[in-house]
Order: sequence, then structure tokens, then C-alpha cells
Amino acid sequence: MDFNMKKLASDAGIFFTRAVQFTEEKFGQAEKTELDAHFENLLARADSTKNWTEKILRQTEVLLQPNPSARVEEFLYEKLDRKVPSRVTNGELLAQYMSEAANELGPETPYGKTLIKVGETEKRLGAAERDFIHSASINFLTPLRNFLEGDWRTISKERRILQNRRLDLDACKARLKKAKAAEAKAALWSDEVDKAEQELRVAQTEFDRQAEVTRLLLEGISSTHVNHLRCLQEFVESQATYYAQCYRHMLDLQKQLGSTQGVIFPGTFVGNTDPASSPLSSASLATAAATIPVVPTVAGMPPAGEAAISLDDVAPPASGTRKARVLYDYEAADSSELALLADELITVYSLPGMDPDWLIGERGNRKGKVPVTYLELLS
Repeated sequence: MDFNMKKLASDAGIFFTRAVQFTEEKFGQAEKTELDAHFENLLARADSTKNWTEKILRQTEVLLQPNPSARVEEFLYEKLDRKVPSRVTNGELLAQYMSEAANELGPETPYGKTLIKVGETEKRLGAAERDFIHSASINFLTPLRNFLEGDWRTISKERRILQNRRLDLDACKARLKKAKAAEAKAALWSDEVDKAEQELRVAQTEFDRQAEVTRLLLEGISSTHVNHLRCLQEFVESQATYYAQCYRHMLDLQKQLGSTQGVIFPGTFVGNTDPASSPLSSASLATAAATIPVVPTVAGMPPAGEAAISLDDVAPPASGTRKARVLYDYEAADSSELALLADELITVYSLPGMDPDWLIGERGNRKGKVPVTYLELLS
């Protein structure tokens, strides 16, 4: 009991001495041991790494889960060391609603069939999103959290110890200075000087040892950067895979919808003049269709619907043609179609009796039908 009381009294005395030293330093009434420039740079880099890691972590969490309530729930499950329950993605929920709407409104109607097709694609998009979130959480978020909750806590603890050792050292220096001043006034050797010098040597040794420990931890930030760089590359790979999957799913959906647009919107020209717009958004594009040059009826050509159009007998109209930029790659289904490569420029025009979802495209000496949903008509 007496031992514990003495220890508490000693700890209180050390705390009080440090508080006095810290306060006097703030008011400029005491000297302060400064760290070397390299050490200060290490501290600044560590602080910057910690601050930016926190910001990147928080914003990545927002990117992967925009719902703040869901983020709080996941945080609580993580702190309780329990498995986060599976959550339906927005795409999967939208797919469910579209499927239910199609069943109620008529799955055999054009609208119902399209709802089913779009819903199936949204379900695939939702599954791709789920895989991306899982991969990003494991390969990117977890290492960032481990740094903040592990390495950084260790660094912070050692820095606090170093700060205390530095205050002890400067307090010893102040006591020695006062003891020597008292000794000079008394003109005799004082035991206080010996005691103060001994305390200073001990404090200097402890400070130097702690400074070395802290320096090694701070220099380890370079290894942290290397690890975070690898994690960032994995995050980019996951994101690139996710967007590539989304692109393929949407391209497949666009092809499916493009093949049925003539049935859904009979007599309506559908062309994409804006790459960012939906291929089914044809209000403004129908106007552009009127400006596509139409080849006059070729003598001897059978009426529309009775026989296939012979492309070899067709020449560009005298009224002129239009240029179009290809939005996506397109693989020709047969010899009557023209294969396309994204971003290339081709010449297009229309023929009487053609399906309004198709145009005649020419590139060099090659000619064939091309789907208008894959084109951006240029003025």
C-alpha cells in the first residue's frame, strides 16, 4: 500500500514538472530542445500521410456506399466483429422492380419485353458492382484502415513518449542551470549540482533512445507509401474491370434493343447524335433523320418488302451524303452489313424501303448496312 502511494506521488510529481516546463516554454520562459531538420521533415511527412489517408479512406467509403446510414451500420458491425449482412445493390433492386412491372403490365407486350431485357442487364450491373465493392474493400480500404488503426497508433504513442522525454530533459537542464547559479552565489560546491547533472545524464540517455525508436518508425512511412501504392494499383484494376463489365453489358443491351426498335417504334428513325444520350432517346434525332440523303428509286428495283435491296446497284444520291462517327465497335452479321470500329468516320445515306434503324454506310470501296444506334451523325 505504501509502495503504491509513493508511486502515485512520484507520477504526480513528474506530471507536474512536465506541465510546468510545457507552460514556461509556451510563454517563452524556458529553453526547448529542438529536433534536427531531418527529424522534423519525417514528422511532417508522417502527419501528411495520416491526414490524406483518412481523407482518401472516407471518400472511398462514400464512393462505394453513398448511403450514410448503411455506412454507419457497416461500421458498427465491423467494430462488433460481426459479419456485415448481404445488401441488395441499387442495380439489383431496380432489376427486381422492372421484372415485377413487366409481369404485371404484360411480359409479352413490347414495353414488358423491354423491361425484362433492361432488368436482366441491371441485375448483371448490380452483381458487377457487388464484386467491385468487395474487391475494393479488401484490397484498398482494409490496408488503409490497418495503417490508421495499427501503425499510426504505434507512431503516435511513441511520439507522445518522446515529447515527455523531451520535457524531462529540458526540466533537468533548467534545474542544473538553477543549481549552478545558486552554487556561484554561495561560492561553494553544492550536492544539488551533482544530483542535477546525474539526472540530466539519465534524461539525455532516455531522450536519445526514444528519439531513435521514433525515428525508425517515422522512416517506416516510406514502406507504408510502397504498400499503399500497390493497393492503389489493385483498386484501379478492380475499378477498370468493373467499368469494362458495365460497358459490355450495356453494349449487349443496346444491341438487343436496337434489333427490336423497328417493332417498338415503327417508322421512327433512331440515331444517336450525342454519345452521352440513350440510344432510345429519339425525339431530337428523328429530326436529323429527315436530313439524311435518300437515293432515288433505282430502275427495276422491286417494291419494298418483296425482295432484298441489292447494294451493288446503288450509288450515293446526287443530293449528297452525310458523315457519321462510329460510337462503338460493330461486327457485321453477314455480307450485307459493314463492320465498324469505334471513332472511325464513314459516309452514310438512306434507301427507300429500308428499315428506319439502318443506313447504308461506305468506307473506301466497301459498302454495307450499318445500325444507326452505333452512329453519331455529323453536320
